[in-house]
Amino acid sequence: MKAIIASAIGLAMAGASFAATLEVDQARSRIQVDAKATGHAFTGTLAKYTAVVSGDGKSLAPSGFNLAWSFKDLDSADAKRDKEMIKWLGGGDPKGSFKFIKSWTDSKGATQAQGTITINGVSKTISFPYTAKRDGEWVTIDGKASLDYQNFSLPIIRSMAVMTVDPKLVVRFHVVGKVK
Repeated sequence: MKAIIASAIGLAMAGASFAATLEVDQARSRIQVDAKATGHAFTGTLAKYTAVVSGDGKSLAPSGFNLAWSFKDLDSADAKRDKEMIKWLGGGDPKGSFKFIKSWTDSKGATQAQGTITINGVSKTISFPYTAKRDGEWVTIDGKASLDYQNFSLPIIRSMAVMTVDPKLVVRFHVVGKVK
């Protein structure tokens, strides 16, 4: 009888969820911003950031995803453009952040996340689709969110009266880490 009870408890524990944190590997991860401008497009890659990710280690349901960065670490592969971006954001060392609020599965079966993003001192709630996959101790989280920089009290970017950067941006992320 004790063996049956022990087996039942063991099976229940094996099927139970467990809280976990994700140790993000920045070398294997990417956070990028896609922008379109008159006559061309460009991508900025966030070279450095702080990410604190937690959730259920079995189901991969998130309980937290906090991201913080300096815009000085957003590299568009054009030093002059990067310098102008910092001026456009008010100079100094402008920061940004994202804080996870909740997730759900929509009517089409896609997993959605909601969070608060703060840019230029303005916070907005955004929602976007994402996927999370586990392979052994590694978890990969992929997704993309659309933003309009005008919603963060930032002016339209114009240069030489003809070049304009579209205010609609796409943020793509591929976050890889080990479950701890």
